[in-house]
Amino acid sequence: MAIPLIIGLSVVIVASDGETPRVLVNRRDGGLGGLPFGTFDPEGHRTFELALRGWVREQTGFDLGYVEQLYTFGDRDRETPEATLADAPADARVVSVGYLALTADQQRLPDRLEARWRGWYSHFPWEDHRAGRPALIDSEIVPRLATWAAGSDSRRTRIDLAFGLNGRDWSEDRVLERYELLYEAGLVIECARDADLPLPDIRLGEPMASDHRRILATAMERLRGKIRYRPVVFELMPERFTLSDLQTACEGILGLPLHKQNFRRALDRTGLVCGTGEMKAGTGGRPAELYRFMRERVRKSAAIGITTPALRREGRD
Repeated sequence: MAIPLIIGLSVVIVASDGETPRVLVNRRDGGLGGLPFGTFDPEGHRTFELALRGWVREQTGFDLGYVEQLYTFGDRDRETPEATLADAPADARVVSVGYLALTADQQRLPDRLEARWRGWYSHFPWEDHRAGRPALIDSEIVPRLATWAAGSDSRRTRIDLAFGLNGRDWSEDRVLERYELLYEAGLVIECARDADLPLPDIRLGEPMASDHRRILATAMERLRGKIRYRPVVFELMPERFTLSDLQTACEGILGLPLHKQNFRRALDRTGLVCGTGEMKAGTGGRPAELYRFMRERVRKSAAIGITTPALRREGRD
């Protein structure tokens, strides 16, 4: 007998509050947050993207702008929202197509809906290094991972690479690898829930419904890498912005402080921004010029992004 197949669509919608990237999260049964999610109807929906836009508007009141396909999540035995629907076959195999959406408008959401904006570092506190290496990495995460890795050189190497230990630099691009290590080691609540095990003795970030924290980790990793070769960060910016605003947005995405002078020199070489001659009043400082994104330049050129020179690269002996 053929196993029923359900195609779901999940989306990570990212906005910025000026400093920290925020994601749109729905409140689900049991109080956990989950990404906006809907099923694809082969008869009623002409394309995946049109289906996505339609039910996101219905669920959240939000109109999607920039959207790109992220990844297809089809692991067997995924705990998914669809699997608990009354009309879903108990033996259904669920494949979820993930999307990444970016917006400069953190739209006000209708009070009648359960959708809310939430800073993505509330789910991944170990990823925010803008004020230095988070203390919980070395005080809580590393000792527990060391216990889990005892006697296994391969596990030890994975931990060193993921968390910047024993002379390795911290790499902001290993978001998914770090989360999956914590899951495999049983240190996140989702692992205990999925395997019906006791909860871990520490709460490492806010858990999410189903495998949505894994999907969010995938989106964070994609966006952190992509701003270097495509100007996607401008999809999070208002029409007019200061260079400090732009740097702050990049730092928020990367979770790292950037070198101001090197950042601006690299930005000048791209030709991606143009001064407007307008000024923004400073808060205690001198006014700063407002710039705009040269979108027309991108249409005429090859792939180009923003160089992100970190103020420092962390490593741990």
